[in-house]
Formats: sequence, structure tokens, C-alpha cells
Amino acid sequence: MPEHDEDIAAISQHGYQMLRENRIEEAEDSFRKVLEKEPTNSYALVGLGDAARKRDDYQSAIGHYGLCLESDPDNTYALFGLADSHKSLKHYTQAIAAWERYLRQDDTNVTVLTRVADVYRKTKVHDRSRELYQQVLQLETDNPYALIGLGHLHFDFKEYDRALEYWKRMHEIDQDKVDIRVLTSIGNCYRKLKRFKDGLPYYEDALERERGNFYALFGLADCYRGLNDPEKSLRFWNQILEADPTNKVILTRAGDAHRVMGELDRAEACYEKALNIEFDVYAVLGIALINRRRGAPEEAIRSLTTLMEREPRNPRVYQELAQAYLQMDQRDDALAVLKEFKKTGIHNSYVDELLARIELN
Repeated sequence: MPEHDEDIAAISQHGYQMLRENRIEEAEDSFRKVLEKEPTNSYALVGLGDAARKRDDYQSAIGHYGLCLESDPDNTYALFGLADSHKSLKHYTQAIAAWERYLRQDDTNVTVLTRVADVYRKTKVHDRSRELYQQVLQLETDNPYALIGLGHLHFDFKEYDRALEYWKRMHEIDQDKVDIRVLTSIGNCYRKLKRFKDGLPYYEDALERERGNFYALFGLADCYRGLNDPEKSLRFWNQILEADPTNKVILTRAGDAHRVMGELDRAEACYEKALNIEFDVYAVLGIALINRRRGAPEEAIRSLTTLMEREPRNPRVYQELAQAYLQMDQRDDALAVLKEFKKTGIHNSYVDELLARIELN
């Protein structure tokens, strides 16, 4: 090897060693020295790109990788770095283009395959995403990233049973070390399937591993809500509120639990807190239901009529307004409200049942 080449190789190796030790400025100095001697040196250009990525300066990284690819268009390290930089900037179209170029050189790299599949999933190119995840599983059975990705892919399509197959496989592989997000994802599938009892153990396991985990607490609260156990549900809503007292959604859920338990003053306080943060349709509905239970349906009618103007396609608003009219023996008004909803063209079984029941009487 000529002395010139030996010198460049030594400086490059030093640069990559500095990069591994996170001594980024020293690494960049080495790579620039190489480029002074050889302006199109691929190792140095990729090295500068990698250093920029470590500094989260993805735009600069893209520039370095691009220069490398001008003289060395098939350089897989540059293509990988270029794709990863674009992905970090959420430039998904450019990231995909770079990764597809990479796969033309090497279609057996499971890391790249899963990353491309992830981006295709995020950009809704589902068939290509599924194809790549399956390709990963052929190369590496039970690859965790492919299993998780396929779970998300099926979950996005509301194919919850299929999503469960992949996420539960992750759980079977290593129950002790499985990611908490897998546990809560399994729980979420069971919630969507309304199999609330089946979801509970996974949320409980997640909560044991990470005290205060929002998704585990939310899942447990919502499962108990689905099981018509407002007392247990409230326990978990309140734990979320201890950490996040201005969470509007959780305040309305806590209000619902208090209301179902007959604790109307506490329920109203939760709904009012939610409304003080921001308008919330369910908080308004909750207060209307409280007014009906307190024997003040006219108050409920007043708020629900205003809400109907704001939420003209929400069947629950029409349903509760009709019930308030019935409480005041105003059958014709109740019928008019429900028929008004039918004009929207939205089908709702609860509205249809109430309308049929009123018409029969």
C-alpha cells in the first residue's frame, strides 16, 4: 500500500475510533484531514455524516451522505445514514427512496428491512409494509421488530385478533423481559374486543413493572368501566389525576364514575373542572344527566339544545335530549329531536330503539 493511502487509512480509523468513543469533534477533525488529501473519500464523508447524526444535525448529515453517493452511488453505509436522517426529520418519502436503493444492494439486512417496513406502515403503504415484515420473519424467526410492526399493522386495520397473535408471541418469547408497550398493546386489543377481563392481567403486569404508567392505568380504568365496576375504575382514574390533574379526558371519565355511583356533587365538580380547562362535549352531557337525576330536566334541555347546535352529528346528544323531553312528558318534542337526527343519515341503533319505543307508546 502506498504511504499516502496508509496515512489516509490510519486517520480514518482514528476518526471512527473517536466516533465510537463519542468524541465527536475529534472524529470530525480526523475526517476533514482525510478530505483535505482526498475530497471524495467515502469513509470520511460517511464518517462526517455519522458524526452529524450523533449531534442530531440531520440536515448536515444528509449533505455529507449525498456527497458520498455522488461519487460512490452504491455505498450502503451512506444510503443507510441518508435514510435514517430523512426518517428522523420525518421526510418519509426520501427515507423510503434511500432504503429501497439500499435493499437493491443488500436485501437480507433485517435492521433495514424492519425500518423500511415501519416507514411504509406510517405512510399507509400497508401491502409493502406487510411484505417486508414477513420477509424479515423468513430471515429471522420471531424478530421482535417485525412481530411488533405486524401487530401495529393489524391493529390499525382493527384486526385485533390478528394483532394479538403477533404481540402475544412477543410475550411468549420472553415474559420476564417483554417491553411494557407490548403488554399494554395486548391489553388494548382485548379492550377493543370488549374482552375486558382478559385485558386486565396485562395492564396489571405493566403497572407492576412501571409504577404510574399512564397506559396501564388508563387500560385498567377503562376495563373496569367496561365491566360496570365504577368504584375500581375511579381508583385508577384518580391515580392518573394525581400525576396529571388537568387532564380533561380523565376528569370527565372520573366524573362519569362518580355519577354512576350516585355521587352527583363529586361528579359535577369533575365535569366543571374539565370545562374550566376547555370545552368538552362529554362534560356537558354529564352535567345534563346530573340535572335530569336531580329532577331538573329543563336545565338539561337548555344545555343539550345548545350542545346539539355545536355537535349536530353526535347521536348521544340527541338521545339524551329526547330523554329529557320525555321526563317532562313532552313526547312530541322528543320525537322531533330524534327525527332531526335521522335527517343526518347516520345510523345509530340506540336512537332507532328509542324512536321505535316512543312511537309504540
